[in-house]
Amino acid sequence: MPAKGTVSASPAPAIRLKLPHGVALGGRPVLGPLDIAVEGGRWTALLGPSGSGKSTLLRLIAGLLSLPPGASLVMPPAARVAWMAQSDLLAPWRDALGNVTLGAHLRGEPPDLTRARALLDAVGLAPPDHVKMPAALSGGMRQRVALARTLMEDRPLVLMDEPFSAVDAPTRHRLGELAHRLLAGRTVLLVTHDPMEALRLADRVLVLTGSPATPVEMPAPPGAPPRAARDPALLDAGGALLERLAEAVA
Repeated sequence: MPAKGTVSASPAPAIRLKLPHGVALGGRPVLGPLDIAVEGGRWTALLGPSGSGKSTLLRLIAGLLSLPPGASLVMPPAARVAWMAQSDLLAPWRDALGNVTLGAHLRGEPPDLTRARALLDAVGLAPPDHVKMPAALSGGMRQRVALARTLMEDRPLVLMDEPFSAVDAPTRHRLGELAHRLLAGRTVLLVTHDPMEALRLADRVLVLTGSPATPVEMPAPPGAPPRAARDPALLDAGGALLERLAEAVA
């Protein structure tokens, strides 16, 4: 992948997850019956109350949880997944550059240091920061390293589980815009609790509601994401989405 995050040569995968009997964890129903299609090469945002099964859905798609009986997951067999979590999950004993190349290290591959440095530059970290240990980086800088590490893996499918919630609002806004630009052309499934973040960044917005939860699609504002934060249509859609989320909690 070129350093500036342009699209990989492999096509972005579409995904379809069917759970005809839902999902139960520890004997407790979490997700009701559902059929979710995620379009290739686009951003889909997933919202819902805490405990509604958002992370469970991501883990099923990533293969971190086994599919329950009767369920099916349709995606290209060659599709590879990158995961960006709420916590940056940086290895504290490796500097920023070492964290970006951690995947290659774990696979026993020679790291492409030139590309790793270019990606750190692309996410806004200057060369002196490349050799800093995580403890010497701010929260926003650590999330930038995590984003660069996600890009370094060059996966056509990216699952993001509240990746920017640990940083302040301005940094969250900037990182969301940056991620959208650098992940252009990939299939991205973003879990977020922020209605405006979902509506700014996603082509499609789903809300998990009910108990056990099932998805409801919400209308996205007109225009291509990322959308301007002060767009009146975005603000109007944000109010409707917030009301729907409040109903889901009630």
